[in-house]
Amino acid sequence: MNANTALWQRYQDWLYYNGELSLFLDISRMRFDAGFVEAMAPRFDQAFAAMAALEGGAIANPDEGRMVGHYWLRNPELAPTAALTAEIRSGVKAIADFATRVHGSQIKTPTGDRYTDVLSVGIGGSALGPQFVAEALAPNSPPMRVHFIDNTDPDGIARVLDRDGGCGPLRDRLATTLVLVISKSGGTPETRNGMVEIQTAFAAAAVPFAPNAIAITSPGSALDQRAVSEQWLARFPMYDWVGGRTSELSAVGLVAAALQGIDIHAMLDGAKAMDEATRVADLKTNPAALLALAWYWAGNGKGAKDMVLLPYKDRLLLFSRYLQQLVMESLGKEFDLAGDRVYQGIAVYGNKGSTDQHAYVQQLREGINNFFVTFIEVLEDGGPTKSVAVEAGDITSGDYLSGLLQGTRKALYDNDRESITLTVARVDGRTIGALIALYERAVGLYASLVNINAYHQPGVEAGKKAAAAILELQKQVLETLKAAGSPLGLAELAEETGQPAEIETIYFIVRHLAANDRGLTVEGSLAEPATLRVAWRG
Repeated sequence: MNANTALWQRYQDWLYYNGELSLFLDISRMRFDAGFVEAMAPRFDQAFAAMAALEGGAIANPDEGRMVGHYWLRNPELAPTAALTAEIRSGVKAIADFATRVHGSQIKTPTGDRYTDVLSVGIGGSALGPQFVAEALAPNSPPMRVHFIDNTDPDGIARVLDRDGGCGPLRDRLATTLVLVISKSGGTPETRNGMVEIQTAFAAAAVPFAPNAIAITSPGSALDQRAVSEQWLARFPMYDWVGGRTSELSAVGLVAAALQGIDIHAMLDGAKAMDEATRVADLKTNPAALLALAWYWAGNGKGAKDMVLLPYKDRLLLFSRYLQQLVMESLGKEFDLAGDRVYQGIAVYGNKGSTDQHAYVQQLREGINNFFVTFIEVLEDGGPTKSVAVEAGDITSGDYLSGLLQGTRKALYDNDRESITLTVARVDGRTIGALIALYERAVGLYASLVNINAYHQPGVEAGKKAAAAILELQKQVLETLKAAGSPLGLAELAEETGQPAEIETIYFIVRHLAANDRGLTVEGSLAEPATLRVAWRG
């Protein structure tokens, strides 16, 4: 058997196809052998059992004592109690009904006008999922335009408010803008900051904020209490058992999607169908298990190679950003479940094909072999009209896109670079729901294979605590300068603040405050910290 015939046979042996979802998965260009598959079988038996327990309501996040139930969002019958099943069902209905009433002008602005825009304020999973879905699925003429504030960057927030998208700046349409404030705890600083900035913009425009505001948060949280006391327009719950990176099919993503006119029921149906497919406790007929197998092989169970995502479709541009959080926050862990230091994780990056043919595919083909590629192919070219011929032989732009994907896949394999190819028929709500569910399950299975907790994020929490400490130090620095009668050098300032070991951090604080004219007088050169003398001028 020649090499091409053997490769074709391997493709057929390992091809997964789901007719209900029109989805193909090919891992044949990963060079694992039968011995590896056999050796992994006991690990997969354990992973399947762990996943079944998780769906049954087991405490899957021991650090926080929480269940992990995002699978229940698309199949409420799986929820551990009848009351929770009913609550999930009524929650989806409430979201759909709310969007219908907004679109039909049964819910209007305080002045009786129709709402035109949605401004979503969130960070991390509260932003990445909704942004990905909006890019993939929002109609060309949506019933409401969507905008996102996903950082605590004042310039970025101002740009969102001032950007002219053909209808004038959003700042001029605040009276007809619904503001979604998304935070599970209600205390996420970045989201709080974005909300305060938007409230300030509403006040400057003499538009009341509360009648246009919607809280998406945990019942009883600080944000929820505020929404009640200020009589915000609406509140939708975030569940304790749904993590941010698996929250797109909860109110976090569904409210914004429904307001844009996206079929949220199709997304939930696609995810449910994929959950059923990935619940099968058999490696070769479970697409999520096949992905986990390929990931384990590529990185030797240690994340030794990066995952490069190449979706050959503009609508899927943000899929790699979405997966960065899902994969890296879930799998990037210092310790395993036994408490051993393991430094696990898989780095994810990518943009889209064929743009990356002209960006970094050169390195993928001929540079350091520290990655594996996941190609995402969409069979139907799409668009309102049939793709036109761009050269003789009736070759279309879509044909080029397909040819470039196949050519790159072959060129990489020929140079010993491994790849996975995931193929879907089209980009619609059902497909997007299925892709979200597929990767959620693959991450969960892989985490079981390497014995880590996929559902906590101690590194993120450590960064938040460090940032809070720096902001507290900034307050102390300002108090010290206000109390001082004369300029202080950096060393003096650190001593007077009671934090001599934090002189470098104090320098960074001073530099930032000085750059933003925050009431400091600075003598000397910022480029020569030893020369600096700082005073408060008010």
